[in-house]
Amino acid sequence: MVTGATSLSLVRDELFTTMEETEQSLEHFIAERHNGSLLQQAVENLQQVRGTLNLIELAGAELLAQEVLQQATDIPAGAGEERDVQLSALSNALYVLRRYLENVDAHRQEMPELLLPAINELRQAGAQPPLPESFFFSVRLDQQRAARMVPGDVSAEDTRRLRHMYQVGLLGFIREDNPQAGLKLMLRALARLDSLFGDDSRGRLCWVGAAAVEAQLDGQLLPRKSRKQLFSRLDRELKQALGNSAYEAPRSLLKELLYLVALADSKGEQASAVREVFGLNALPFTDHLLDEEYQRLSGPGQGVMRSLSSAIREELASVKDLLDLIERGTAQPDSFGNLHALLGKLAKTLGMVGLSSAANALQVQLPVVAGWGEASPAQMQDLHKLAEAVLYVESMVASLERGERRDQRPAQIQPGDEGEAFAAHQLTEARIVVVDEAQGGLALAKRAITSYLESDGDRMHLANVPISLQAVRGGLWFLGQERAAKLIGLCADYIQTRMIETQQMPSEQMLETLADALSSLEYYLEGGAVLRPETSPSVLDLAEESVRALGLPVAA
Repeated sequence: MVTGATSLSLVRDELFTTMEETEQSLEHFIAERHNGSLLQQAVENLQQVRGTLNLIELAGAELLAQEVLQQATDIPAGAGEERDVQLSALSNALYVLRRYLENVDAHRQEMPELLLPAINELRQAGAQPPLPESFFFSVRLDQQRAARMVPGDVSAEDTRRLRHMYQVGLLGFIREDNPQAGLKLMLRALARLDSLFGDDSRGRLCWVGAAAVEAQLDGQLLPRKSRKQLFSRLDRELKQALGNSAYEAPRSLLKELLYLVALADSKGEQASAVREVFGLNALPFTDHLLDEEYQRLSGPGQGVMRSLSSAIREELASVKDLLDLIERGTAQPDSFGNLHALLGKLAKTLGMVGLSSAANALQVQLPVVAGWGEASPAQMQDLHKLAEAVLYVESMVASLERGERRDQRPAQIQPGDEGEAFAAHQLTEARIVVVDEAQGGLALAKRAITSYLESDGDRMHLANVPISLQAVRGGLWFLGQERAAKLIGLCADYIQTRMIETQQMPSEQMLETLADALSSLEYYLEGGAVLRPETSPSVLDLAEESVRALGLPVAA
């Protein structure tokens, strides 16, 4: 509210002085935990801060101050190590609160959503449930969409298969194994369920859920833990809804889903329709802006790591320049010493940021480089080994710069195996090219089927589809993916025999089932399961279910 931001200037000096005293009292108590008077002083100051924020109507800041006060009151004098997490959360929350108030004072603009991470960190430390992302968001939930055609009987087999499709996509999203591909599969499942359920309350859940997934996908919202939990909760609600025509979705769940739609401001079909019905306006911030602003409030974050990795890359470039001079025999006398010093410095830095395998790769080279000089020139095989080590380090640093998790970085290797690691990387690149071609073939098939449906069965749209799918099948055989290849081949046979060679157009339900099968196989490709089949064993089961529903023979 403008009132709160404006009123802050009237009390800022006294408020900031009290907050500074609170932080100092808490810091001293953490060092001297037997001194209960320090904690009591912090609690009294917090009561004053909360009262002031309540008076000037800064709701978000007051809520954070209230949470800090509750947690501080709960801590006893003489608190041991078991309270370290709670005390750390308190210190962080006070720091964030002060930085937030400084920003409000400077820019006269409130953004209480920025305080939710600090609030929830405190609540987690105190074993309390987190507040939802939509806590500061309001919407009327009683709006109704336009009436639609009532569908016929809903097959339990179809709804079970579509929930399975949603779960497979959800698993990919939660694991962040190409989350975009997982979201596409979730979106298709919810949109199909919505079309089957029509206007009953189950359809409303699937409709709003589909809009939220589309918003997550189109708006490239961050895959936060809270959103993974939200879409997991949606799956649990689907389980209850599928067999119960009188099901009513929880209002709190609908509100959370609608918040994502408002946050992303997606132009997609599902999200646009939901936004119009519920009157959702674009929020005055984006997901990425919230994340950047919170990182700025809470101190240095990923930006520091990116800057550090950029500096490492510059030093690697200097190493490569020195190697080039040494190989050509044009190095200066001090080049060998400079190279040794650079490699030693890089090895230490890499160890500090957790890239121990890369650090070891350089450490092993140090004794070899130490023996190089004008009197004892470098041997060509030793130069090649060092070059391989540098290339390996470069790939590890690139993963750090992209902010990848530890388990997503290139596999750690033993010193001396850098050449094999580089060759394996090249083979993986070749496999990726084959997968990309296969994805293109599937995308072509899906577009052609859509055109066939929209043109009331014009078979000209399908002329090249079986050939494209057979090419995809061949690529998958090349990659050793016989099961996926067979399913693609069955889809190609269905299109050839049931759509091209016959006069009668398949029912819309059968065409949707064919699209389900192709969507599952597309996810198998996009989600990286071809390169890591062990990560998605159920994806092909899902595709197989759809192929069976088409009436095609699938060997057990």
